[in-house]
Amino acid sequence: MIALTPRLRVLVAVAPADFRCGIDGLARRVRQALADDPFGGAVFVFRNRRGTAVKLLAYDGQGFWLCQKRLSQGRFQHWPTGQPGQVLAPQELAVLLAGGDWAAAGGAPLWRAVA
Repeated sequence: MIALTPRLRVLVAVAPADFRCGIDGLARRVRQALADDPFGGAVFVFRNRRGTAVKLLAYDGQGFWLCQKRLSQGRFQHWPTGQPGQVLAPQELAVLLAGGDWAAAGGAPLWRAVA
């Protein structure tokens, strides 16, 4: 099980991924397109071309987790745009996986200045 803790790094691939590839193909995409280490403990999020499914790739120290969610109706409407490797807060990932607008979710800032 992947726990969405506040310290978890979440990187989202903004471009669609080929869902025919498995763990090795997505780990290669993490290295090449996102320029990150798939063994670093972060959760990497990919979507298919139609926007009806997402895959999460995570390494827990012993092996990889590959999780997939496919919507029975509709699409993920509010997918991040911009540069590859969009960083999301864990609470934004939870909203994104529920099909909501992660950018409008708000929440407390990750870091606050201490007076």
